[in-house]
Amino acid sequence: MRLDKFLKVSRLVKRRTLAKEVCDQGRVEVNGKTAKASADIAVGDELTLRYGNQTVKVRVESLRETTKKTEAAELYTLLEQVPPDKAEGTSGRNL
Repeated sequence: MRLDKFLKVSRLVKRRTLAKEVCDQGRVEVNGKTAKASADIAVGDELTLRYGNQTVKVRVESLRETTKKTEAAELYTLLEQVPPDKAEGTSGRNL
């Protein structure tokens, strides 16, 4: 499955076009390497997403073409979530 589609179906990112933009900006890594939106992902891959000044790391548990909102969290396991005030390169201020 394409990375941008997984991000949308799992609801890690709200829209697929936004998922593509985040990937194009180099803010998504698959298994430690920067990935394009078209990258194929598989069960067991680890994704790292940087949202502004927050970092989220998840492991892919399942791949589905569509999901209900209540089932979306079953597609991945949250490994790490760095809150905005502890993310790298931040000064703790809101800009």
